[in-house]
Amino acid sequence: MAANVALLSASSPSTSAAASFLSRRPLPRCCSGAAFPQRASSRLSIMAALGDDPIREWILTEGKATQIKGTRSIGGGCINSAQRYDTDAGPFFVKTNSRIGPEMFEGEALGLKAMYDTKSIRVPLPYKYRLDHYPLVAHLSSWSLLNLVVLEETSTPQINTWTADWIEFYSKHRLAYQLELASRRYGDSAIYEKGQRLIKNIRPLFDGAVLEPCLLHGDLWSGNISSDTKGDPVILDPACYYGHNEAEFGMSWCAGFGGEFYNAYFQVMPKQPGFEKRRDLYLLYHYLNHYNLFGSGYRSSAMSIIEDYLHLLAA
Repeated sequence: MAANVALLSASSPSTSAAASFLSRRPLPRCCSGAAFPQRASSRLSIMAALGDDPIREWILTEGKATQIKGTRSIGGGCINSAQRYDTDAGPFFVKTNSRIGPEMFEGEALGLKAMYDTKSIRVPLPYKYRLDHYPLVAHLSSWSLLNLVVLEETSTPQINTWTADWIEFYSKHRLAYQLELASRRYGDSAIYEKGQRLIKNIRPLFDGAVLEPCLLHGDLWSGNISSDTKGDPVILDPACYYGHNEAEFGMSWCAGFGGEFYNAYFQVMPKQPGFEKRRDLYLLYHYLNHYNLFGSGYRSSAMSIIEDYLHLLAA
């Protein structure tokens, strides 16, 4: 039976040397949904109690269901709320957010559609991302909805301005942006100044690499990886943009990728010269983002990466 997924917002606006330092850094606990308290209430649940639920109305009209058998909350992350609607047309997954505007879900819908169009991996197919002033409804082929963990890094806006040079893009719109956030939020001039020094000196890390733009999921960690009923992989909750394929490994510290994964990956996308030297550069963006999202527990890992690169590059 086909399943359905709805993502909605209840708000209206919306080599050797390098390898040695890569392996010795302690990693903090990955930010899984279990690490944060789930927000128990949302505007959607209040509306449902009052009998004024736009999701229920959509399911019984455009969703082609004739009966809603029940609803229940689904545990997930700390950014969005999640519910499951069980119907005679199959289950509907509903994701809501009362604090972040619909732009987040619009971006997610566009990213899911772009990945779906590659015909390379299973993803939820966007169906609709706005119900009147309530922003997404999408469609999933059958796989376990209960495995969903709805924690996204997209609560920090990503600047995806088209840029001719990948190194400039990554430096300015990923690393520099996060460093500026850390400086403004925490007054952290130390990490800002050292990070800026790194940005000015990172080009040698890309020597010999072929930088071809690829569509990236953007937040590929274990909570955003699942499988269908046949065991084939499914990915969800993207923060898509076009970039260097290696950037996809930025969340590998909590993705659980093993040697078998990398061996298979590099058969499709051959490893570029200097990959081991650049690996932590892509982790750095996500550590900085976690620092800005969740606090100082991630600062030491981000600073350690920066300082190790400054030493490696003699910068």
